[in-house]
Amino acid sequence: MDINRERKIGGAHIIATLLAIAFFAVGWIVFKVRGSDEVKTDVITPANESVSVADKLPMKLNVANRPKPLPVSMDRLKAQGCVTDGLLSEYNPDWQEYASLINRSNCYYLHRAIETWLTPPDFETINFEMGQITKKDVVYGMFIAEAINTKAKYYNNNESRYFDFEKMCRKGSIGAWGDNTCKPTFASKEYRAYVAYITHWAIDLGVQSFTFGQIYMQEASGKNYAQEIINDMRQYAKLHGVNIVIGAQTGNITDENYLGFFDYIEGGVGLSDAGTVEDGPCLSTRGGCWALLWHQNFASKAKNVLLHLDWTGIKSDDLDIFARMTPEKRSETLKFLYAKFNSGKTGFLMPMFGVLANDNEGCRGPKRKFYSSDAQYSCADETIINKILLKK
Repeated sequence: MDINRERKIGGAHIIATLLAIAFFAVGWIVFKVRGSDEVKTDVITPANESVSVADKLPMKLNVANRPKPLPVSMDRLKAQGCVTDGLLSEYNPDWQEYASLINRSNCYYLHRAIETWLTPPDFETINFEMGQITKKDVVYGMFIAEAINTKAKYYNNNESRYFDFEKMCRKGSIGAWGDNTCKPTFASKEYRAYVAYITHWAIDLGVQSFTFGQIYMQEASGKNYAQEIINDMRQYAKLHGVNIVIGAQTGNITDENYLGFFDYIEGGVGLSDAGTVEDGPCLSTRGGCWALLWHQNFASKAKNVLLHLDWTGIKSDDLDIFARMTPEKRSETLKFLYAKFNSGKTGFLMPMFGVLANDNEGCRGPKRKFYSSDAQYSCADETIINKILLKK
């Protein structure tokens, strides 16, 4: 017997077996990643680059059978609006629970359902999660954040290249929100291209409300680009038969012509521990002028004003103050704010979920840093919220 020949044959069998196992493993992983859901469609990957699906947009989404959304009712937007921070963006840990919360709610407008703070929107995920919202006649909102990640990898399928996020930064703003972050500026052609890209995709999916975060940080010195950007969004939406509204966090801007570009301006209420709000144009407990937008200094020059419990993850925020109240006080506060601000130009958006300070020590949702109105968690405000919204 030729021992060497037997060893060669045995070795070949082992190699063949290992190769077969490897092929099976790769195929299984691809299946698990891609899944059988036709929403997860193919994407173009540049040569010699390994890119995850989340890094870029798909060439095609399964939206052909989705009906065109109905025209936006601004009156309902103000009367039945809810803050749903990151509902569609995998921003929250248990999205199925959040979808269920919204499905049983009386919310019409889902404010900030798409969150872009330091993270470009993954439209495959957004498309899938929109499919989990069974409520009919809802308006999805997208937040265009004043914070970007300079190291983000996001593929521009229109031009077969990656966006360069470092080119989007306002001079002197690197590190504004932490390592590898900056404030984007409309003066950057690259940033304007990015905004057009993500808003067009969102419109294709039926998103109808767009909010620019702290727009005075995004505007360019010497030239206002807002009108140019807004006109592009409106023209694209009209071309595709989608009715949209556009708003912004405008702070203490009082230029009537500038505020007139937007269908609404948006900001917090400046809540006190007692559940009250001040009467002046600026919140006295904050430096500078933290604008109270319902004040005539601002509201008289805007088309509409959306108000909510502001949050940034610090203990002095509206939402943190609210979460530290007793259940009875929270209920009383929501009734007060809704009654005070749901008239004329103004509307108060109900808190469904949002970010809390890590050491807030109040009620919370599924984790310490996150508020949820879901009845299964310690805040459990959804019953009173739905009762209030039902009385629109």
